[in-house]
Amino acid sequence: MRVGRVSWLLPVALLAACTAGPSERPAIVVNDGDPGPPATTDAGPQPLPPLGEPKNQAVRWAQCGPEVTDRLAKLAPPASLKIDCGRVNGVLDSPYAPGRGTMRMQVLRVGTGPVPLVVVNDVDGLPSTLYAVKLAMTLSPDFLTKFSLVGLDRRGTGNSDAVRCVPEEVRDELVALDPRASDVTAWVDLARTAGQQCTLALESRLPAIDSWRTAADLESARLALGMERLHAIGHGEGSRVLSVFAERYPNRVGRMVLDGVPDPNEDAAVTLAGVAEGADALFSAFAEECARRACELGTNARQALTEVLSAEPLATENFDLTPGIVLRGVLAALPDRQAWPALSKAIADARSGVPDGLAAFAAPVVQETDELPAMFDGTLVTRCNDTRGRLSTAQMEATAKDWNTRYPVFGGLTAQWLALCSPWPVASHPVTQPHAESAPPIVVLSTATDGVTPHAGTQHAAQQLTSAVLVSWQGTGHGALGMSPCATDTVYGFFSDGKIPRDGTVCPP
Repeated sequence: MRVGRVSWLLPVALLAACTAGPSERPAIVVNDGDPGPPATTDAGPQPLPPLGEPKNQAVRWAQCGPEVTDRLAKLAPPASLKIDCGRVNGVLDSPYAPGRGTMRMQVLRVGTGPVPLVVVNDVDGLPSTLYAVKLAMTLSPDFLTKFSLVGLDRRGTGNSDAVRCVPEEVRDELVALDPRASDVTAWVDLARTAGQQCTLALESRLPAIDSWRTAADLESARLALGMERLHAIGHGEGSRVLSVFAERYPNRVGRMVLDGVPDPNEDAAVTLAGVAEGADALFSAFAEECARRACELGTNARQALTEVLSAEPLATENFDLTPGIVLRGVLAALPDRQAWPALSKAIADARSGVPDGLAAFAAPVVQETDELPAMFDGTLVTRCNDTRGRLSTAQMEATAKDWNTRYPVFGGLTAQWLALCSPWPVASHPVTQPHAESAPPIVVLSTATDGVTPHAGTQHAAQQLTSAVLVSWQGTGHGALGMSPCATDTVYGFFSDGKIPRDGTVCPP
């Protein structure tokens, strides 16, 4: 269906009629107040544990099915990479049935090493299974003979009970809105309808898709892998899940690397302002690199993007390239420096009337297919379940106008998240603030110009984690592992030899 301005806002009266009569489904989710298991049993940080090897592993590894291989084909991994797939059973743990209900999670193993490193990616990025393969393609073959990367599709994403709850018409209209217009009322109205429909579609699953319960999925994965300790890599927002795991299960923490961590500040406006600033800075870095290599956009990539945003939306088979979709496509590609040549060509093509490149970047985010849900749905549910506090309409309008001025590329798009989570039907139950006071040393990597997990936020998160040691890469992109030789060597030494880097280590660009 082509994106357009459609009138699909579901009347509240109709929603009430649909839910009339006996039902076990509550209309509004309440905070279950579950504090989880005791955070710690030991005082003070623990020493770095030995690696160990799996015992009584329960995962049945086998050849991956087409639901995975079709996606892997786009990454084009070399034939030398050994890849297997499996499943892990987890506990849904809805507030309506604490500790009950089951869910099956997709895992993928890449490499031949006996020691598994569980990999968790951003909720709005590649599913963790695919990210594990992409990461493995940047690492030393020797490393993958000692370790295997085990990507775990986090709940609500990929092949782990992926979320499909926002009706196509609502999603189409919402993502098509021009975020530069600061039309907060339209954002909130559509977000309210999306939340109502997700309540109907997901029922008790809705409040169970968050970072707190995803951390428990990692414990299920640890047990299934037969490991005494969880050794893991978190990328971007996926690092928050690992830090929550370290808070909940400090005595099960092995060797962990957090490659970019979201700012733990509970004020969503503060953390999102940092993201908007970081995303605009990353686009500026892209523009400078584009000019240096004499790319298709010439010396002013920002002007080229402005021309695309100001032109009449280009039609594709499935949607129109409205400003909202253009910006989402650019933002999806920008964190991966390897995608920059394709991104500059896509913007240049769109300026010339050819939409295919930008449409390809945006499609996984905004478009649902028979095989895959739109990434937007799982991101919406997880982010809003994790978000604390709600702003008034006046506050959101003022913030959107301010950010559109201060961060002219992505300020408005980032401000939309304040509105999208404002009418969310799940009562505020924010992510716990991880300190992990008795966890062993945890390596935290930051990137100087990161549009997803900005350096300042990652630094703040490292300061809050008691045993964290910070390694800062003075580079550009989202994530230092596999991109910075210095940071990558540091991670190798940490995992392989137990070498803990000096806190405050700086890696050159």
